[in-house]
Amino acid sequence: MGGGEAAEDQQLPLLQPLKRTGTIWTAIAHIITGVIGAGVLSLAWSVAQLGWVAGPLLMIVFASVTILSNNLLSDCYRFPDSDSPTRVGSYLEAVKVYLGEKSQTVCAIFVHESLYGCGIAYVITAASSIKAIQRSNCYHKEGHEASCQYGTGLYMMLFGLVQIVVSQIPDFHNMKWLSVVAAIMSFAYSFIGLGLGIAKSIENGRIQGSLAGVPTSNVADKLWLVFQALGDIAFAYPYSIILLEIQDTLKSPPPENQTMKKASMIAIFVTTFFYLCCGCFGYAAFGNDTPGNLLTGFGFYEPYWLIDFANACIVLHLVGGYQVYSQPVFAVAERWSRKKYPNSGFVNNFYSIKIPLLPRFQVNPFRLCFRTVYVVSTTAIAMIFPYFNQVLGVLGALNFWPLAIYFPVEMYFVQKKIGAWTKKWIVLRTFSLVCFLVTVVGVIGSVEGLISAKLS
Repeated sequence: MGGGEAAEDQQLPLLQPLKRTGTIWTAIAHIITGVIGAGVLSLAWSVAQLGWVAGPLLMIVFASVTILSNNLLSDCYRFPDSDSPTRVGSYLEAVKVYLGEKSQTVCAIFVHESLYGCGIAYVITAASSIKAIQRSNCYHKEGHEASCQYGTGLYMMLFGLVQIVVSQIPDFHNMKWLSVVAAIMSFAYSFIGLGLGIAKSIENGRIQGSLAGVPTSNVADKLWLVFQALGDIAFAYPYSIILLEIQDTLKSPPPENQTMKKASMIAIFVTTFFYLCCGCFGYAAFGNDTPGNLLTGFGFYEPYWLIDFANACIVLHLVGGYQVYSQPVFAVAERWSRKKYPNSGFVNNFYSIKIPLLPRFQVNPFRLCFRTVYVVSTTAIAMIFPYFNQVLGVLGALNFWPLAIYFPVEMYFVQKKIGAWTKKWIVLRTFSLVCFLVTVVGVIGSVEGLISAKLS
């Protein structure tokens, strides 16, 4: 099919209104795919740094904060009020219409850094899980004392190649199946991690760990580890930057914000249950020796086939999770390019391609090139900084306050016309300030950990 014909064929459907068919269950699948990912595997280590009191308590606090901030944000889906027909289908678009272009520019830096950073973290995690499968088989054959050392560079490149292909899925509306599969995988490896932690605790005959967490030689080292643990927990929860994209897939009635609030509540309840179980049972099983990654740090050796299966589930989940966090970046880049170059065939034309044994599909040159370069760049940076816990801590702490707290609170003020120094204004301002302090200490601890890991 020629370029002109392809462009005409592709442009006609764009004039038709988008049919939204999402339900509370598809929204829950998208949320779980986005939330339960790399973060769950570091939570046992985080609980170990914080201890039996602060660790579980902070998970519950972060869950509550996430529900509150997402409820504020979901009310901002329709502009200027909840009864308006005007929809705001992305986080950045919402910041622009509520707070102005200057705020949008600042927010865009954090949003795209966060989305891009999640892609990097997912490449690191997927490679770690693939390596863990190889090491698990080696330990089973050679014994637990064998060296079984393997690199991750090749596995990162293999994951990147898979993502180059999967990234050609056009948008969120075409990836429901991928989110459902990814959500099932996340449940599978969470249950396995939980089961192995319980089994290990029973085998030990006692609950390990302490109220204060892992002891250190001095106060400064303890503070760095506690701050990094805060960053890891912060990474594990918020999904504000993809919330409006998920909400934009929902059909109505009922009103989208009602459906989204219910979906958020259910999804966060489910994820918190798994987080508490994996984090607490992992710490109970290993105490001060809790690994940074529960399923790849080899606190567990047997049954090796179950560990292999769990890590395979992680990899499959991360294939979908990577897309959940990358699709908003792709959408922004492609909208901007179409607006900037409306007459460019490279940007706007779609070409029909038929590969034997596969259905015919449409290819756009700009989409193919941009998304490929994006995946290659995240893979390259992951290969330079392959430090699981430290990368998660930096990303979680750096983005927690601005994206999950500050902008949702400010947009809520505008939509609900909340005046300064009213009771609700004071409460939400105080809430925002406390979360800002958490972000500051989390960034400090995680950056220190990343630098130390790179130098060691």
